[in-house]
Amino acid sequence: MGDTVPADIRLFEAMNLNCDEQSLTGEAIPVEKSTAHDIMVPGTEKPAVSEDEVGIADRINIAYATTIVRKGRGRGIVVATGMQTEVGRIAASTSKKRRKAGRSMNWRKYGKAQPIKGAFRRTYDFLGKFLGLTEGTPLQIKLAKLAYLLFFCALLLAVVVFGVNKFSIPIPKEVIIYAISTGIAIIPESLVAVLTISMVVATTVMRKSNVVVRDLSALEALGGVTNICSDKTGTLTQGAMIVKRVWLPRSTVYTVRDSKDPSDPTVGTVTYAQAGEEPKEQARDFDQERSSQAIKFDVPEGKANPKQPEPAQLEAEITPELRLFLLSAALCNLATVRFDDKEDKWQTTGEPTEIALQVFAHRFKLGRKPLEALGWNQISEFPFDSSIKRMSVIWSAPQGNDAGLSAENDVVFTKGAVERVLDLCTHIGVGGAREPMSEEIKTKVLAQMTDFASQGQRVLAIAYRQWEGKYAARSDPRDAEDGDDAARSEVERDLTLLGLAGIYDPPRRETTPAIFECSNAGIKVHMLTGDHPETAKAIAKEVGIIPHNLGVLPASVADSIVMKATDFDKLTEDEIDALEELPLVIARCAPETKSRMIEALRRRDAFMAMTGDGVNDAPSLSRADVGIAMGSGSDVAKSAAKIVLTDDKFNSIVAAIREGRRMFENIQKFVLHLLSSNVGEVILLIAGLGFRDGSGLSVFPISPLEILWINMLTSSFPAFGLGREKASREVMRKPPHDKRRGVFTNQILADMIVYGVLMGTCTLMTFVIVIYGRYEGQLGEDCNRMYSPSCEPVFRARAAVFAELTWLILISAWEFKSIRRSMFRLSPDDPSRFPLFKDLYENKFLFWAVTIGALSVFPTVYIPYLNRDVFKHTSISWEWGVVVGMTVVYVLGVEAWKHAKRTWGILDDHKVVRGSWSQGEEGTRKFTKTMSFSSLKSWKSWGRAESKGKAGPNPGQNTGQNPLGQSSAESGQSV
Repeated sequence: MGDTVPADIRLFEAMNLNCDEQSLTGEAIPVEKSTAHDIMVPGTEKPAVSEDEVGIADRINIAYATTIVRKGRGRGIVVATGMQTEVGRIAASTSKKRRKAGRSMNWRKYGKAQPIKGAFRRTYDFLGKFLGLTEGTPLQIKLAKLAYLLFFCALLLAVVVFGVNKFSIPIPKEVIIYAISTGIAIIPESLVAVLTISMVVATTVMRKSNVVVRDLSALEALGGVTNICSDKTGTLTQGAMIVKRVWLPRSTVYTVRDSKDPSDPTVGTVTYAQAGEEPKEQARDFDQERSSQAIKFDVPEGKANPKQPEPAQLEAEITPELRLFLLSAALCNLATVRFDDKEDKWQTTGEPTEIALQVFAHRFKLGRKPLEALGWNQISEFPFDSSIKRMSVIWSAPQGNDAGLSAENDVVFTKGAVERVLDLCTHIGVGGAREPMSEEIKTKVLAQMTDFASQGQRVLAIAYRQWEGKYAARSDPRDAEDGDDAARSEVERDLTLLGLAGIYDPPRRETTPAIFECSNAGIKVHMLTGDHPETAKAIAKEVGIIPHNLGVLPASVADSIVMKATDFDKLTEDEIDALEELPLVIARCAPETKSRMIEALRRRDAFMAMTGDGVNDAPSLSRADVGIAMGSGSDVAKSAAKIVLTDDKFNSIVAAIREGRRMFENIQKFVLHLLSSNVGEVILLIAGLGFRDGSGLSVFPISPLEILWINMLTSSFPAFGLGREKASREVMRKPPHDKRRGVFTNQILADMIVYGVLMGTCTLMTFVIVIYGRYEGQLGEDCNRMYSPSCEPVFRARAAVFAELTWLILISAWEFKSIRRSMFRLSPDDPSRFPLFKDLYENKFLFWAVTIGALSVFPTVYIPYLNRDVFKHTSISWEWGVVVGMTVVYVLGVEAWKHAKRTWGILDDHKVVRGSWSQGEEGTRKFTKTMSFSSLKSWKSWGRAESKGKAGPNPGQNTGQNPLGQSSAESGQSV
C-alpha cells in the first residue's frame, strides 16, 4: 500500500488491489483491479477487442505507471515503460507544438500550376509569420496589422506633403520636417508601453484573487472566451468523498448539506425527512420539511463553531435504527478521523469511501475512536474482497451500550455493494426491531439504490448480525486476512439490513454560482471527466451545466448533450461537425478525447479555456487558447497552462474572465483615446498645408516637439489611467467579444473618426480665429524654424492650438470612461444631482493625470526660452477665451454623438442580454432550440433575452428559487 506503480503492467494476479488513478483519469475513487481478460465494452455485453473500445478508466486489468496502490497487492507483466506508458503519451502530446499544415505542392493531384500556387502561398505564410500577422493572440495580430497600416499611412502622408510642395528638388529642410511631423502625428508612440504596463497591473490584481498569470497573452484572451472545458474531479468538485444521503428502511432519509470540507465533521447541516414508500414520495416529503437549524458536532473543546447553535437534546434525536446504522458504519471501517491541534484542522487516513462513512458517524459523536473508548473491542476482520464487494468486522459490545445489544453476544457489522449485501439479509431493521425480508422489500431497496445512483452517488449497504455467543477467531490470523471462504460464509449470513448510504464527490460550494455567472456572460461550460456517465450527468445537473429535465431540449440536442468518450471518439471530424450541438458532458474521458473536443470547438470558431489539475489534462491545457491549471494539481499540468489558480476554486476562473473582459474594455478605451488624438493631429497638420508664409512654405499649426510632447507625455498618463478603470456593471452580462474583430469594432472605428475629426476641426478653428481674427492672416516668414516679430501671430496661434489640443485630449480621457454614457452621468443610479466629481475622482490616477496634465500647459506656455526656443510658441492672453470656447464646443460635440448612439441604438457592439434562469415543470432552466457558439443566439440559449426586462436574479439572491430551480423550501428537519 502506498507504492507508486513504476510502469504500465498487465495483471495476472490481483489480491484486493485498488489503485488511485486520479492523476491520470481524474476519478476520485480508487479503481478495483482484477485479472479479467474479457472486459466488456461499457453499456454493452460485447467483449472489447481493442483499446479503442475501452477507455483508460475501464481497463481494470492494467495498472498504470505513476498511479498509487491504495490497498492490496498484485503481479503482472510490464507492457510499457517510459514514454510508451499512458502517462508518457500524455507528456509527449503536451510537448508537441501545434503548427499550420504546410501548403500542398502535389501537382499530380491539383495540376501543373499547383507548385507555383503552393510556393506563392508558402511565401505568404512565411512573410505573415515573420511580420507577426499570422501568429499570436488576436490582440497581438490586430496591433501588428495596425502598426503596418499606420506606417503605410505615415508614408502616404509624407507623399501628400511633398506633393503639396510640388516635389521640388532639392526638397527644402522645412518640408522634410513637416512630412516627418505628419508621420509622427499618426503614430501612437506610447501604445505599446501603456498596453504592457496595463497588463502587468492586471496580473497584480489577479494575483490578489488567487490567479497567477504565467503568460501575458492569456489576459486579453480571457476576455474572448466563449467555452470552458473543465475537468470534474478537483475542479468542479472537491476531489474527495462525502456521505450525501442515508436511507433507513421505513424510517428516515438523512441528508448532509453545505459540507465544504469532506474531512471536517463540524461543517455542514444534517437534515432529515420521513422515508416514503417510493423515492419520489420521499422527495416530496423532503421538500415539505426543510429546516435550516444546524447541530454542533463532536468538536474538541474550544474548536466549536460559534455560528452553529447547541442542539436541543442531541441524544434524543438519535433513533435506535440510526444508532445501529452509525455503529456499523463506524466500526466496519478502517479509516480514522481526528483533530490535529498543531495543524488546527481535521486529519484523516484511509480510503475515501471509508473516510466519508467515518466522518458521517463523527457528526453524531459515534466515531470509531469514541466507541472504542466506551468499551467496544474488535475481535476479527474479513477485509474487503473485490470479488464479492463487501467487508465484515466482528466486535464485542460493552455492557449497557446505548444500542441495546447484548454484551454476551458479539456483533458482526458488514458493508458493501447493495446487491451483494442484500442477498445475505434475511431481515431489515425498523425502529430498533427486526422484520423479515421479503421480495417486495428487496424491490424497494433496489429502487432506492437506483434513485441514489441516478444522483451520481456510490451506494453502499450497511447490515449487522448478532453472533450466537462469543466468536472464536481462527488461530492463524492469515486465514482471516485472506478471507477464508468457510469462515466468511459462516459469518456473513442471516444479516439484518440497516440502510443505504449514498456517497459522492460533492461539487465545490462556489461552482454553481460561477457556472450561473458564466451562462449570464454567454460562456458555455463543458465537463470532460473520467467518471461514470451517470455520475457525470448527475453532477452536471447539480451544478447547472445541463438542465435537470433534458426533455426541455430539442431531441437533436438532447441526444448528444451527454456522451461517453468511446462514442465521441468513434465519430469522424465530419460527423462531429455535423452535430447540432457539441456535448456538454463527456464521461470516461481520455486525454485524446479532450484534445479532439478542443479541436472540434476550434473548428466552430470558438475561443476556449481548458481547466484541469491532473496529468491527463496537460495535453488539452497546452492546446487550448487559455489553459487554466489548479494550484494543487500536478506540475505537468501547471507547466502546460498559461494561468494557475492557487485556490483551486472554479469561481476564480470567473474572476479571471471578468478581469480579462475589464482589461479588454479598457484597452478599447485607451486605444480610442490615443488614436482619436492622432487622427485630430493629422487633420490639423494636413489642413495646415494650406497656410503658406512669405517664402511659400507651409506653416506648422503645431510644432514637431509639441506633437512629441503630446503623444509621449500628455496622452500616455491618461491612457494608463484608462487602463486602470474598474469593470463596468454590464461586463459579465454581455456575450464574449468577436475575436475576429478584436479591439477595433465598428463602434471604436466610428468613434475614432468622429472624435478625431471633431478634435482636428476645433483646433484648426482655433488657429484660424487667432491668425485671421486679430492679425489679419499674418503668417510671417520662416516661422517654423525661429521666432521673429513677424512670427508673433503664428507663435501665439500655435500656443493656443497646443493648449487646446492638450485639454481636448485630457478631457477625452474622462469622456472615454464610458464609450456610450454621458460624462456627466456615468452612474445612472446615483441619486445625487451632480455626481460628476465623484465619478471622475473614483479613478484617482486618471483624475490626477488629467488635472496635472491640464496645469502643465501653463509652464510650457509662459516660461521664457522654453516657450519660444523649444516649443516654438509664445505667451498668450486673450487667446485663452478661444481655447476655452472651443473646448466647450468639443465637449458638446462628444456628448451629442454619445446621445445619438444611445437614442438610435447604433454601433452597439455588445448589447446587454439580461438573462435569467426560467423554471420548467421539473424545476429546471429552459434552453432554447438553437445554441450557436458564435452568435447572439448562443447567449440566448442560456437565458431569456429580454429587450426591456430587468436583469435576472444573481446567484444567491433571495428570490425563492436557487439557480438550479429548486424551491428555497427544500430539505428536511435538522438533526
